[in-house]
Amino acid sequence: MMNPAAVRLFPGVVAAAAVLAIVGLYCMFASRNLLRVLIGFEILVKGVTLFLVLAGYASGRSGLGQALVITLIVVEVAVIAVAVGIVLALHRHHRSIDTSTVEHLKG
Repeated sequence: MMNPAAVRLFPGVVAAAAVLAIVGLYCMFASRNLLRVLIGFEILVKGVTLFLVLAGYASGRSGLGQALVITLIVVEVAVIAVAVGIVLALHRHHRSIDTSTVEHLKG
């Protein structure tokens, strides 16, 4: 059963989460700069986080939603830390963080 207060909030929050996800995806796919791609990933994950919080609140299982969000944040931090390390290594080696330099790697 859906929380009555969540029914009022649902359309606005879903719209905000969708806008964040779309902006994040656009930023990831439209940019050739690896830092902008990482920022787009962060924005996308923030949209997913917002939707998970809303889903937990609407279903009455806010504890489960909060646990999922905390897990998502921990995984996101680990992924971003590794990705930033890779971007820094690419910048040191190629003196550029453009994705066209990554396309020519052999390995």
